[in-house]
Amino acid sequence: MAIDVTTGDAITVGDAELAGFAELALSRGAGFDIGFLSKLREDWVLCSYIRQDGELCGFVFYTLERIGGTPCILIGLSVTKQGDYEKDYLYELLAEQYRKALLAFPDEDVLVGVRMVSPDGYDLYGGLEDIVPRPSHKPTGEERAWARRLAKRYGAESQLDDKTFVIKGDASAVGYLVYGDLRNRDLSGYGQFFEGVDGDNCDSLVVFGWAMAEKLADGLLPPQG
Repeated sequence: MAIDVTTGDAITVGDAELAGFAELALSRGAGFDIGFLSKLREDWVLCSYIRQDGELCGFVFYTLERIGGTPCILIGLSVTKQGDYEKDYLYELLAEQYRKALLAFPDEDVLVGVRMVSPDGYDLYGGLEDIVPRPSHKPTGEERAWARRLAKRYGAESQLDDKTFVIKGDASAVGYLVYGDLRNRDLSGYGQFFEGVDGDNCDSLVVFGWAMAEKLADGLLPPQG
């Protein structure tokens, strides 16, 4: 499957590209208007998008930065085309982010943070370590502190419940991982963490995990096959 990946400074994304992004998001049931997407150009440093045979199949706004000295990939908004190849599209976008992270943070473990609204989104964490929240694990004080740090970076520190990792919304659009079935409400497994997430209110779950330095260096992220 031949996929073309383009990455550049988010601020340089043109209106034509934004219109395409908005159309793809609308097709996924996530209606982000041009005004909201335009603001993402200012809020995030990088933008990557992928095309297959000229067709837009996914995009992501993100930044590589240090929080308290810790290297991080912070995802503001990621959208992929739904269908049989959606996981492939997600992993193509992730591969680009990991490549950038390896260049920016050689020989370091990197935290990957995102907001999501469905347990399907946990596919993003394939190959990562110490994912939080996760079943049969009680978050430590430091892990709850990380949830607060990420919520602050997302401009939603006061809206976070650091026991459930749910960020309560106010029905205003927010960026998150648009992937899989956004209405999946299976409360088993990872789904248990979404019980308090009200999509109509634009609630989200803040999730993070660790991309280990060795796997980044060996090109093992995201996992293949």
